[in-house]
Amino acid sequence: MQKANFFVLLSAICVFTACNSKPKVIEAESSDAQTNAPIFQDVNAPPGGAAMPGAQAPAEEHKVVVAEALNTEKYTYLRVKENGEEKWLAVMRQDVKIGGNYLYKGGLMKKNFESKEFKRVFETVYLVSEFRQDVEAGGAMSQGGGIPPSTEALEAPKSVKAAPGAIKIADLVAHLSKYEGKTVKITGKCVKVNPMIMGRNWLHIQDGSGKNIDLTVTTNENIPLGAIVTLEGTLALKKDFGAGYKYDYIVEGAVQK
Repeated sequence: MQKANFFVLLSAICVFTACNSKPKVIEAESSDAQTNAPIFQDVNAPPGGAAMPGAQAPAEEHKVVVAEALNTEKYTYLRVKENGEEKWLAVMRQDVKIGGNYLYKGGLMKKNFESKEFKRVFETVYLVSEFRQDVEAGGAMSQGGGIPPSTEALEAPKSVKAAPGAIKIADLVAHLSKYEGKTVKITGKCVKVNPMIMGRNWLHIQDGSGKNIDLTVTTNENIPLGAIVTLEGTLALKKDFGAGYKYDYIVEGAVQK
């Protein structure tokens, strides 16, 4: 009798243990991207709700075309098309071109994701931190800081008066090794702006010197298109940022003077 009771107790323990060893399904909570900034810094552990099991998107690179963009104070919701199918992405706020080609990796799928600012619930949205232009599809930047041929730019200036201490762009390019790694000051017209790519603004500056040489300058300052501006930054040579952003020369970390 005692032996039979022992087997009954052992069976009950095994059943209880087996039941508790099953994975627990945790539903994703609805939350607004505006109040969950860290989700774009760590897509594997967003606050405001645990991820659904199996919800993490594959790590392969996705090619998409932007069909619609909705900006909030800090984030941008994007309706994109991938292989004929539509989906919504949420990325750090940035200016995107409708109809433009973009790439993204990873991301976290959220169900019933609420945006309080737009007063709507997205049935499915992917929270994406790695989002960038498809430079191969849209025209890669040429080496030396040229303007991508597939994009529009303002007319080059005939001549721009240099500020005191500023170097003409043609002179800078003619003596690259002399100025490599040094702080340089240039004055020119901002003929194109690519805002917030890789966390910085990319300006194309021309001053009419030489054959209207185009100089790419990176900065965190907001320089309006068409402005005549004096900037001071560090000249770097043979820079490869990846994703097709390669430059024979570029001025980095520029500040307005």
